[in-house]
Amino acid sequence: MTTPEHHQSAAATRGPVTAAERALAPDLARGLMLLLIVLSNTAFFLWDGTYSKSSDYPDPAHAADTIVQFLLISTLDVRVYPLFAFLFGYGMVQLYLRQTRSGASEREARTLLRRRSLWLVVFGFAHAALLLAGDVLAAYGLISLVLGWLFLRRSDRVMLVVSAVGATILATGFAVTAGTVIALATGTITMDGEAQGFGERPDSYAAGEQNWVAAAIIRLVTWLVLLGINTFGIVLPVAMLLGMWAARRRILEQPHHHLPLLRRVAVFGIAIGLAGSLPSALQHVQLIDLPPAAGLTEGMLFGMQWTTGLAGGLGYVALFGLVAYWLPARATNSTPVTGISALGKRSLSGYLSHSVVMAPVLAAWGLGLGALFTSATMALFAIGLWLVTVIAALALERAELRGPAEWLLRRLMYRGVAANR
Repeated sequence: MTTPEHHQSAAATRGPVTAAERALAPDLARGLMLLLIVLSNTAFFLWDGTYSKSSDYPDPAHAADTIVQFLLISTLDVRVYPLFAFLFGYGMVQLYLRQTRSGASEREARTLLRRRSLWLVVFGFAHAALLLAGDVLAAYGLISLVLGWLFLRRSDRVMLVVSAVGATILATGFAVTAGTVIALATGTITMDGEAQGFGERPDSYAAGEQNWVAAAIIRLVTWLVLLGINTFGIVLPVAMLLGMWAARRRILEQPHHHLPLLRRVAVFGIAIGLAGSLPSALQHVQLIDLPPAAGLTEGMLFGMQWTTGLAGGLGYVALFGLVAYWLPARATNSTPVTGISALGKRSLSGYLSHSVVMAPVLAAWGLGLGALFTSATMALFAIGLWLVTVIAALALERAELRGPAEWLLRRLMYRGVAANR
């Protein structure tokens, strides 16, 4: 005889979302996001250049490098990971609602989410120790633990009020940093100081370290610092909280019901993001010349980027949602769109595969090929790598197989009961 407890346990371990339950927009957004992430991460592996202008980008070897660096600084830096955080929060609530609607109790659904978050911290630690100091999985795992505990049972209004407080703090920070930059540029305030060349890139990401063990130690130290910054900062938690709110409203699954909101967020979010990043990009390529002010200018320019990163990331999410809505049926079913959305369904595998390829091939402790690339050629390498992951995801989709990282995470989450359904 089947007991109520048996029914409850079976519901709590309901398997992953089926193909029929999926909407195009979230998966397409995740697939496109991975292109932005791999482009953003390429700068970590240009370890053999001269860094006289910036600690993030080597001196350009030719005009193509200058163009690529300008585009990366103005459109991607400090914008990609808020986008990632929003989609992570969105998927978090999708999983929670799917569990509760299938008959699981709220407590069981929260337990499943908590297990997922804790395993992501483990994944992030392994990712940083083995391959990439800039891992964000652990930060998302920790943030989702806190947000799930505090907000899953809260109202939409509470989520929006807390998000508005965070956005107000960021807007205030932007106003202060932008005002300081303008005052320095116009001579309203002056400070003594001279520009200082960096000479060599600070090797906090360990790509230039030839000893793998030493590189692993450096990566873990850097990862711990970034983990604290990302977890306790404002940008990523607010982005994830807004993703949770948006998932409740099914904004990406049903973009036709939210077109005015998506249009406004796309236009104003991207515009605000550009307002914060263009000064840094223009200064980097020497199209404007701000006084060094004893190093203050560079910090203020980065502050403008950081405080507008949330708006820029949300703008990209809205744009991807609109693209999914605008695509005609023929394009929706085309091979390119199917491949990108297939990668979006396997975003964890796609994200980790970047490091699995790039670190051993490009780092000095591996083949060391990062020494042969410039910013432009590295960007081409990243685009090629992303295309390979799209093709691989499409092959898995046609074979009706999950990504290896998704398979492992689900097996750990569901304790092997429903991970293979």
